[in-house]
Amino acid sequence: MESERMECPKCGASRSAEQVTCTHCGIVFHKYATYLARLEAYEARRAERRTPLRERLAGRAAALAVPPAAMATLWWGYLALWLAFLVWGGSYMIQDIAALGRDAGFLHNVNLPFHEFGHLLFRPFGEWVTSLGGTLGQLLMPVICGIALLRGRGDTFGASLCLWWFGENFLDIAPYMADARAGQLPLLGGNTGHTAPYGFHDWEYLLGETGLLAYDRLLAAITLNAGRLIMAGALLWGAVLLLRARAAR
Repeated sequence: MESERMECPKCGASRSAEQVTCTHCGIVFHKYATYLARLEAYEARRAERRTPLRERLAGRAAALAVPPAAMATLWWGYLALWLAFLVWGGSYMIQDIAALGRDAGFLHNVNLPFHEFGHLLFRPFGEWVTSLGGTLGQLLMPVICGIALLRGRGDTFGASLCLWWFGENFLDIAPYMADARAGQLPLLGGNTGHTAPYGFHDWEYLLGETGLLAYDRLLAAITLNAGRLIMAGALLWGAVLLLRARAAR
């Protein structure tokens, strides 16, 4: 049986399906196909950059409002999960800094390993960044999880919960920021800011080295309210996804 005849994608010369290279122009077909795929991706990125910023942002915002496919079939389960985070998040959001400092809650123990790892991760960048690295570490983890869910699975609802977790970390940080001068809250190892060497209390050191120690309570209040707003925004995002999924059922 005669082999199927095809054309070279570069020069158009006739070739058989079994051929690996073109006898006319010499290209290797599978390598040229890879090149064309990369060229197509490059042109798509160039076209995106030429698109006005407003349109790009609108497109991405629209994509974030698309619920995962599973939400239509498991809608009641997602609603129950959202309500749980609404109640749980509300229990955090209504507390002031003093209450959060007395009882940091379950998530403090979840955030703590990422906080400590952040110190190790940022250690090569000097003492000040190492101290800040604890805060950066606990903030980066929910961001990484959210991006992974969006890019890997298109799970916008899961990403909204990661945003909620990101905001909750601000509530976890605020009491220790407010304690920079007071030095009364317990630190890892049983010390407090007053009994530990200078530099052990992250925010005493960070604010002290930048001349902002007198503003510890003000900065803590800003951090607390930023966390509340982020958590509220995350719950609103989840509500939009629930409504859209409900309409698609």
